[in-house]
Amino acid sequence: MSSKPAKGKSKRETCATERSPATRSRPLEWSQTRLAATLGLVILATLFAYAPALRGPFVFDDRYLPFNDPNLQSRPVQDWLNSNRPLLMFTFWVNYRISELSPFSYHLLNVLLHLLTAVLVYRLVRHFVERVGTPQTNAQAIALFAAGVFALHPLHTEAVSYVASRSEALSVCLAYAALTLLALAPKKGVSWRRALAIVCLFGAAVATKEHTAALPAALLLTDVWWADSGRLRAILRNWRLYLLLAGAGAIGLAWVWKILSVSESAGFQVAGLPWNDYLYTQLQALWIYLRMFFLPYGQNIDHDYPIAHSFWNPATVAGAAGLVVLTIVGFLSRHRFKLAVYGLLLFGLLIAPTSSFVPIRDALVERRLYLPSLGLLLVVADLLRRWRTSLTRQGWTYGFILLGLCGLTYARNHVWTSEIALWEDSVRKNPRNPRAHFHLGYAHYLAGHCDQALGHFQQAAQLQAPDYRLLVDWALALDCAGRPEEAIARLRQALAMEPHGHGWALLGMLYGKQGRYAEALEALARAEAMAPRFAMTYVYRGNVYAAQGELLQAVEQYRRALAIDPELDVARRALQVVQSRLSRLAGAR
Repeated sequence: MSSKPAKGKSKRETCATERSPATRSRPLEWSQTRLAATLGLVILATLFAYAPALRGPFVFDDRYLPFNDPNLQSRPVQDWLNSNRPLLMFTFWVNYRISELSPFSYHLLNVLLHLLTAVLVYRLVRHFVERVGTPQTNAQAIALFAAGVFALHPLHTEAVSYVASRSEALSVCLAYAALTLLALAPKKGVSWRRALAIVCLFGAAVATKEHTAALPAALLLTDVWWADSGRLRAILRNWRLYLLLAGAGAIGLAWVWKILSVSESAGFQVAGLPWNDYLYTQLQALWIYLRMFFLPYGQNIDHDYPIAHSFWNPATVAGAAGLVVLTIVGFLSRHRFKLAVYGLLLFGLLIAPTSSFVPIRDALVERRLYLPSLGLLLVVADLLRRWRTSLTRQGWTYGFILLGLCGLTYARNHVWTSEIALWEDSVRKNPRNPRAHFHLGYAHYLAGHCDQALGHFQQAAQLQAPDYRLLVDWALALDCAGRPEEAIARLRQALAMEPHGHGWALLGMLYGKQGRYAEALEALARAEAMAPRFAMTYVYRGNVYAAQGELLQAVEQYRRALAIDPELDVARRALQVVQSRLSRLAGAR
């Protein structure tokens, strides 16, 4: 029998009608293989984008992390954990046991934490996009795109490429894991086991970095916002979690308050930075963060953002007005754009610890967007799910955007390949930033570029009245450049400003190098009186005695230095040299 098309239907329409539903939908389904392949591409693109940083050295505050402390390096792990951030210190201990002071493993662990967090972003975005009725196929595509944006956004380089920012990467990974456990909890409520896991993740996050203290508020918002049968019922359904969180949250807040009460860079006791001035400034900074997320240009390790001292600053008024408008629009559209409004509320809660009224020394820092960026990704996801176009067009669009972000991140990571490159970028973008000139000068000094260091120290002093630290480093660069008298003058200027034992020890060292032994010993005596546990004072004094041929006194001084710091190589080497001289003298007799 011949098969003819039904009357009034074309052959193409008949064939389409005869296909089974499974056959029609197969091209749109995401198989596990395809999903894994796409995630694999995101991972490879991320590793490529961070390749320059993976090969980079330790920079800036990395030098002051515990693995660079000779007194801690050989000690057992429990000594490393004796700090305010034990889990973070444990990761550094692991790195040191793997590669000692080779930076690659430290950078690699940061990138792996970042990738793990991107996977959590995928799971969270997919869950919330599906909650608002988006078909599974579209939800998966949007979630993969959101995870790719998180992994490849150049604004996240400071949180990932900077070893000292591991507290950011690790704490956010733990916080997102806690939020994922709540979001994917069964509808009947959170079990004791799941509640305990969420609270443990929260505790580990806040003990890694204090800004995650906002997580309980984010968990409560999530529960209430997505309640299917009444907000109070949603809270009661998860009573186990909130019972544990009440205690853990109180402990967390007490922990944060303790940290802030002794910190010199954050808290209400920061000198010259009242809470209201910081709030006025953050009303401006918030919009810069948003612009940098959607238009990532103008990145800087040190923005040196000016503090606003009045609410009536035009930028502050505009920022506050923008927040009022955004609040009104969000309230009016909370039903139609439920996911986007939730994302904005989540963003506000998670950025509040660092960008509201609790003063922090630096007013604008890029890594502060790492934690709240999930909220902005959910806003983007809500807009994308309304885009009526083919999956093919979506895929190409998402791919081109991610390719562009990958290129920007790769380019940005080149500034993390050396400390000089990092601060040259900062000075180029803001030549009137005295702190950037200071750090660039210090980077040149460490590299042995003494004349270049002097130029930047002088520029920093012209832009801002020099402080003790600048004058001391300036003096060291002058000594390095063969200008000892000027170096001594700068050190004396620093000591007139702030008399420190460290400064007097350096002055004694400079006098000793010039053969002015009486003055050197006088300066070192003052250094010992002010800072008797500063081991280098005794090394410098030993050098003075050795230069005068008083070898027994030199041995005594080097041994005093080693008694304070047994790992001090310069003292050990100097002691060996002097003992060798003594042995030769004894043999000659």
